[in-house]
Amino acid sequence: MFTGIIETKGVVKNLTTENTNLHITVSSDITNQLKIDQSVAHNGVCLTVVNIDQNEYTVTAIAETLEKTNLNTLQLDEEVNLERAMKLGDRLDGHMVQGHVDQVGTCTNIENKDGSYIFSFEYNQNSGNITIEKGSITIDGTSLTVVNSGTNTFSVAIIPYTLEHTRFKNYKVGTIVNLEFDVIGKYVKKISNL
Repeated sequence: MFTGIIETKGVVKNLTTENTNLHITVSSDITNQLKIDQSVAHNGVCLTVVNIDQNEYTVTAIAETLEKTNLNTLQLDEEVNLERAMKLGDRLDGHMVQGHVDQVGTCTNIENKDGSYIFSFEYNQNSGNITIEKGSITIDGTSLTVVNSGTNTFSVAIIPYTLEHTRFKNYKVGTIVNLEFDVIGKYVKKISNL
């Protein structure tokens, strides 16, 4: 379980394909605090640490993960948002994030609003996922509040700190992002469809 508060960013140092799996090696300032079998969210995707070598560690993404997320588009030296699993008893500063990406979305607009930024996204509505205004959404692992909600579109407002300390500063129109919709909203939607 995660909070959606990005702890740090890492840099992709190696990508190795083995059958349908992708081994992703990341350099990060938290590597010395990790251990084998630990869960770490990478752009919001919960992956298990399988190897540690000095300041780099490796995780493995399986075919299903690669099909549903933007991890299959990673490039060497690309930044990734990182968050270690939350500790029981810690503050929950974001919202409850599982690290299980529902689908990808596409950035459709970026607007500078006198110091803050409005990022707009769209996603495939056939997935059955929904957003609501003032509800929670996780974009590449970052917990955010929806400010505008449409059938298959939504916007979020980003403060300068978040812009600088996450992958948001690298986004442009057309960027593919990982989306995890609010778990409570998913349960409510499922119950209402029964």
